[in-house]
Amino acid sequence: MGGLAAVALAAGALVGSLAASAEEGTASDFAEAWQRGDERAMYTRLTQSARSAYPFERFRRAYRRAAATATLIAVAAATPEGTRDGSVVVPVTLRTRVFGRLRGELLVPVEQERVEWEPRLVFPELREGERLRRDSVPPERATLLSRDGKVLAEGPADDRSSPLPELAGSIAGSMEPEETRRERDALYARGFPRRWPVGRSGLEEAFEDRLAGHPGGELLAGRRVLARARPRKAPPVRTTIDTRIQEAAVVALAGRFGGIAALDPRGGEIRALAGIAFSAPQPPGSTFKIVTTTAALEAGLVEPRDEFPVQTAAIIDGVELENANGEACGGTFRESFAHSCNSVFAPLGEKVGPERLVDAAERFGWNEEPTIPGEVASTLPPAAEIRTPLEVASTAIGQGKLLATPLIMASVSQVIAAGGVRYPPTLSSGEGQRGVRVTSPRIARTIKSLMVDVVASGTGTAAAIPGVKVAGKTGTAELEDTRGPNAAAADGSNTDAWFTAFAPASRPRIAMGVMFVRAGSGGETAAPAARVVLEAGLKVRE
Repeated sequence: MGGLAAVALAAGALVGSLAASAEEGTASDFAEAWQRGDERAMYTRLTQSARSAYPFERFRRAYRRAAATATLIAVAAATPEGTRDGSVVVPVTLRTRVFGRLRGELLVPVEQERVEWEPRLVFPELREGERLRRDSVPPERATLLSRDGKVLAEGPADDRSSPLPELAGSIAGSMEPEETRRERDALYARGFPRRWPVGRSGLEEAFEDRLAGHPGGELLAGRRVLARARPRKAPPVRTTIDTRIQEAAVVALAGRFGGIAALDPRGGEIRALAGIAFSAPQPPGSTFKIVTTTAALEAGLVEPRDEFPVQTAAIIDGVELENANGEACGGTFRESFAHSCNSVFAPLGEKVGPERLVDAAERFGWNEEPTIPGEVASTLPPAAEIRTPLEVASTAIGQGKLLATPLIMASVSQVIAAGGVRYPPTLSSGEGQRGVRVTSPRIARTIKSLMVDVVASGTGTAAAIPGVKVAGKTGTAELEDTRGPNAAAADGSNTDAWFTAFAPASRPRIAMGVMFVRAGSGGETAAPAARVVLEAGLKVRE
């Protein structure tokens, strides 16, 4: 292999100043700086003539190109071993991603305690005029499986397929070359060709590192082979997606613009993602009232039996916040939750205040860094930016600058279903997520009972399943002013339709969130779609 051989990295290799001569000391300092990755320190040890011939940026690029070509991870330089042909001999061990551990000799020319640098010094064993290059051999991409063992994608990266093409097309994702030069360079440094297809969406993107496998190929100096490695295909990757629930989500979406997410409430494993389930946050409307209720109960500001006036709207800062369709509602808080009364929740949100609202939302996952590739965060402004009573009231009913995805609304239901504990959503099968307490078991039980009433006798009756207690919450998010002539938009194009739910209420097995963009009300549009997914989830037996 031209003087390079796979070796075990010697523990405790020292680059010191024990050199027998000033030249060896200079070479040792230069190699130590390389070991630290300190290119500036390396450059300061060059002769003036070398610095004139090779400006720093050119010098740095040469080392970075060589490192990417060799897939270099770390350098360990040993004590110089004398001189040969006028150069100091520095034994060097290299750790690489593709070719393992390699050892060679770096011949460092030194003049007057300065390195007379030349391009061959970017890598051991290079000869004058030789260029370090690599012939990459990618492995076949790993098979992508559903939780129930169905093949979602298989075959090489440039020709993926599935025996379930329509279903796989809704979740597996696409394979394409990286877009930017920075991304292509990073791929090359991993050992792949720069324009090799990678996962750019869906599960292919989420599991890119596990699916790609270990590339092989040849590392060459000119035409000389310095090292070889065989490509290694990665083992199959089993995801948390259940094809039966995924199929139901696709059927429920029915080609409409929206998103559906389904979780196992007992651990946060994602069972289905369809449409824009986690990529296009929208105002969640009244589904957010679950969060507002959590904050109000925690603050002792309301109890289910508390009475409220029956009204068609609440007036906040001189602005009317109407109930859906101008409906008059109120009564007990339980009834107000079941019928999603803005006239009750807007003033209640004012009492809760922005600090408590934001705190509760963030415990449920808002403003959290996404953990799934391609996911867009669900957000709301900091409390200091929710200043006026109208802004607070609007946030409390799921409007204002509040944004959410179906995935986070499924997670909200998961929290209530799990007795107040949040399990961060995951696509990795068998990787148990550590739960984080969001609210107390007592408050979670109270909200669960309120959500059961929504489906039993409130705005979510279209999600009811015979013989099963379903807990849910509807949402109808206004995208423009829906008062006046816009209120009667027959096609529902001025509102998003939302629903979030879990079932069975007593021992939950599935939690989900659904949203349809500009599609009317949550009760009429989203709740029936949710029922399709819930029924599929209830049929799945462990």
